[in-house]
Amino acid sequence: MRIIIVGASAIGSHLARLLSRSNHDIVLMDESEDKLDAISSEYDLMTLVGSPTEVKALRNADTDLADIFIAVTPDENANMTSCVMAHVMGAKKTVAQVTNYELVNADNAPLIQGMGIDNIIHPEKLAADTIVKSLKLSWVRQRWDVHGGSLVMLGIKLRESCEILNQPLRQLCGPQDPYHVVAIKRGNETIIPDGNSELRLYDIVYFMTTTPYIAYIRKIVGKEHYADVKNLIIMGGGKTAIRAAKQMPTFINTKLIEIDERQCERLNEELDDTKVMVIHGDGRDINLLKEENIKNTQGFVALTGNDEINILACLTAKKLGVRKTIAMIDNSNYLSMAESLDIGTVINKKMLAAGNIYQMMLSADVQNIGYLPSVQADVAEFTAQPDSKVTRKKVYELGLPRGCTIGGLVRGKEGMLVSGGTQIEAGDKVVVICYDLDLKKIEKFFAR
Repeated sequence: MRIIIVGASAIGSHLARLLSRSNHDIVLMDESEDKLDAISSEYDLMTLVGSPTEVKALRNADTDLADIFIAVTPDENANMTSCVMAHVMGAKKTVAQVTNYELVNADNAPLIQGMGIDNIIHPEKLAADTIVKSLKLSWVRQRWDVHGGSLVMLGIKLRESCEILNQPLRQLCGPQDPYHVVAIKRGNETIIPDGNSELRLYDIVYFMTTTPYIAYIRKIVGKEHYADVKNLIIMGGGKTAIRAAKQMPTFINTKLIEIDERQCERLNEELDDTKVMVIHGDGRDINLLKEENIKNTQGFVALTGNDEINILACLTAKKLGVRKTIAMIDNSNYLSMAESLDIGTVINKKMLAAGNIYQMMLSADVQNIGYLPSVQADVAEFTAQPDSKVTRKKVYELGLPRGCTIGGLVRGKEGMLVSGGTQIEAGDKVVVICYDLDLKKIEKFFAR
């Protein structure tokens, strides 16, 4: 597959790194030679210096041969223009990163597609969706819904109150049990578990279950005493904060603290149709936080443009008694540090956007794909095609490669957990978790 990525900034470079693990023909284009040199020295791809809106540069990239053309520069207009040009030149599929939320509106999809842009990526919306979903389950680090919630994956840090520590998984989650452990993060180690694996104190564990059993999972991991988020403070008034505030459920009372007075005025206008209270001040000011009743606040979200400030603000909120904290972190090198400091949920827009685009790289019927930075694992939802390899044998007979596990499946509208004796059928939506493994090696099991 020939893939052209325009833009070597955060999203483009991360996507290039993800794709370099696969056997794709990748071209990364940017106007900055320095950015390209930094990436090409580490990864197997071709780089091209040029502007995405120049015909000559697009021709030099052989855009007419592209299976997918992805424009993720910081300039929305350049992204859309280059996608239109690539479409006319013969690229089979185009993807544009945008900042204008209006372009994400489903009502505008026919207009966008009529221009030759097949897909729109809005990183702030993806981040806001993740934040809101995380706040709805305050005791969970990460939540992943499959097929509209028929299956749910929950990432949870185990504390002393957990009931299922230090026992082999074969005793805990058999074929009749309502959950399946699909991945474990222990220190810096990622484990795709088998029946002999045990859960230990402070592990971050990823459970696959069905929606009716979320409360059961909460009980066995000892999180029933965790307060649900009813009062929330958001620090930082940027685009992600605006989107999250607009999407916040009405049962969560939200205050937004912004240090820039002019931005506060804009926020009051932007959020006029919500119940969000905008406060001018510094979210790191402990006296201000106490004035805003931090002791009765269950959730704190730090969304400034500074990673260090976001981390420190969340640590401060935790010391003041806030149980659920979320930090937006742009620098991927800080992710493991934030995890070791027990920040809580970490939001990385470039990883969310790159994972959203990544699903387009696979030719099988992949409905959903994501990347779990905590365990460095891919999560994909494949549809089993008629007469595909995965439908011919039971799961334990398939010979799945080391480093992957099947977490569950959706048959019709019903979510089901998977054991070794499960027989997958054509049309099943199957959730696969892979660590240090090219998803193309899994794709062949599901394709015709």
